[in-house]
Amino acid sequence: MNIAEICKTFELDVVHSGDGTREIEGVIVGDFLSHILGEASENWLWVTIQVHLNVAAVAVLKELPMIILSSNRMPQEDMAEKCREENIALAVTHFSSYEVCCRLCDLGIGYEGQ
Repeated sequence: MNIAEICKTFELDVVHSGDGTREIEGVIVGDFLSHILGEASENWLWVTIQVHLNVAAVAVLKELPMIILSSNRMPQEDMAEKCREENIALAVTHFSSYEVCCRLCDLGIGYEGQ
């Protein structure tokens, strides 16, 4: 499933659309940046409640094409700007991180492990 399809299916509030045609190959959820640095893989979607600039920096390092902010968390302006600069899709949802992951799993997108 690609980024545009995920945004449409979840009716996400899109801050930046990124490359809508990019396929998502897995999902990681977490709020500790060190965990994401250690576990995430390229082309995975990241679900978090963290809204600061370092989130975008980690996404760049790990080549994550999309970040979903759960629980109606709104990104800080510097985070949103970095996502625009790096063409990382950034979206907000009212669903909790758990609910987002359950819905993604129902669509066949999940954590594959290493």
